[in-house]
Amino acid sequence: MTTLHIIVLAIFQGLTEFLPISSSGHLVLVPAFAQWEDQGLMFDVAVHMGSLAAVCIYFRTDIAGLIRGGFGVLRGDRQSYDSRMALAIALGTVPAAIAGLAFADWIEANLREPAVVVVTLSLFGVLMALADYLGRRERTINDVTLKDALIIGLAQAMALVPGTSRSGITITAGRLLGFSRQDAARFSFLLSAPVILLAGGYKILSLILDGTAIAWRELALGALVSAVVAYLSIEFFMRFVSKIGLLPFAVYRLLLAGVIVYVLL
Repeated sequence: MTTLHIIVLAIFQGLTEFLPISSSGHLVLVPAFAQWEDQGLMFDVAVHMGSLAAVCIYFRTDIAGLIRGGFGVLRGDRQSYDSRMALAIALGTVPAAIAGLAFADWIEANLREPAVVVVTLSLFGVLMALADYLGRRERTINDVTLKDALIIGLAQAMALVPGTSRSGITITAGRLLGFSRQDAARFSFLLSAPVILLAGGYKILSLILDGTAIAWRELALGALVSAVVAYLSIEFFMRFVSKIGLLPFAVYRLLLAGVIVYVLL
């Protein structure tokens, strides 16, 4: 990969990971539009790890609370906010972890196609718009229950399919459960952290153990660019989502699906 390819793909990853428009879908589409060779899953993992760094920095207070809550749970505390949130994030992570172990390789081999992205962009774009329009806005992140976490976690597992959007599907689930836009987004972003860490760590370890040659400099550059852009993307989304809603992102998804059909299919 050239430096230009790395930077362009990392920018798209950083921009789209936490906007509900599908980072994995864009990582499939950008090479297709540009007629570049697919960068492969290893690069995708690296730029996702950059996005993870952005989440941890932006939500550092929440992350610290989750760590405290995890230790609190081990000491038998189930009532404090930090402990309840740690349990919720842990439970919400389970469906995606199981689905990833069971289906990630098959999805990588069979679903990284523009046609799949068209379907998921359109379907979940419409669902997101409806959820945002119909959903109540009275619940906050303090109201998250284990049942809520499991439902949102099941939605997150569906994001393994390119074009779905992890943030998009989990925010949609949060809105359907009655959470405000900002709190649905906040829980979505916190829930993404362990999944990205587990998926990225597993894939990197697997490649190392297999003796696969890894272009560490390319991956490091991609991760760095992705982290910076993702941080700015989170800042934008959290600042303005309550005002602009999710409809503009749903419209973008539908327009992008139309462009894909016209240009690539």
